[in-house]
Amino acid sequence: MSIVVTGATGQLGRHVVEQLLEKVPAEQITAVVRSEAKAADLAARGVKLAIADYNTPETFDGVFAAGDKVLLISGNEFDKGRPQQHQVVIDAAKAAGVALLAYTSAPGTLTAALADDHRATEKALAASGVPYALLRNGWYHENYTEQLAPVLEHSAVVAAAGEGRVSSAARADYAAAAVAVLTGEGHEGKTYELGGDEAWSFAEYAAELSRQTGKEIVYKDVPAEALVGILTGAGLPGPFAEILAGVDTSIAKGELVVSSGDLSRLAGRPTTPLSEAITAALKG
Repeated sequence: MSIVVTGATGQLGRHVVEQLLEKVPAEQITAVVRSEAKAADLAARGVKLAIADYNTPETFDGVFAAGDKVLLISGNEFDKGRPQQHQVVIDAAKAAGVALLAYTSAPGTLTAALADDHRATEKALAASGVPYALLRNGWYHENYTEQLAPVLEHSAVVAAAGEGRVSSAARADYAAAAVAVLTGEGHEGKTYELGGDEAWSFAEYAAELSRQTGKEIVYKDVPAEALVGILTGAGLPGPFAEILAGVDTSIAKGELVVSSGDLSRLAGRPTTPLSEAITAALKG
């Protein structure tokens, strides 16, 4: 029996593999990657590699075995038909007879277009007959803290989120929840709504940035259409800019407040405060 992680060299996947290595022997972990070179460091530590691509179904032949526990990390190619990509993994998992397929989805409250692919994948899982668990991941701190350069340059946090609040957490927190499910028992058929312990507003985010940098950083709330223009002007593709603006609209409606406590319970510890993520980003 292996614990198999798809997208293992991605931003979330690496956290998952690193935390798995603290709990189980390396030979029990299989990292599914597109590039063997990018996973050379994992292989050197004894992790098994499987080279496969969501866009090439036959590459998943033989990747899974009966009794495996699999983490399907959602694809990030928004223009490639993610539900179809995910179906490739679901079909391979069903054919192999895996014990559990955990999927990184989006909060059940989210109505933005970003959630459409996740809902389609959840339906496919429910129809597949494969034992599964839904890890409905909320927003990541890193979605903001990895984009600080323009914020610091212009001394402004620009969003279309109004006074909405976000229950974000660190990628490492979500990885800890996934590891708990992959290494634990009794998670079949469970849906976990995952988010940080403390929800914050963009005004509070700007205030914390001001405190830590010593600069006055303000929150500029703009209409969603204006945000799309700003993002495309910065080089983002139009469709992706629309998706991000749609998420901000959902934030304004309160759809990214997650109050279940599932994340800290699964992780076995409080979630990482946003202030800590800001500190780490500013040091980096």
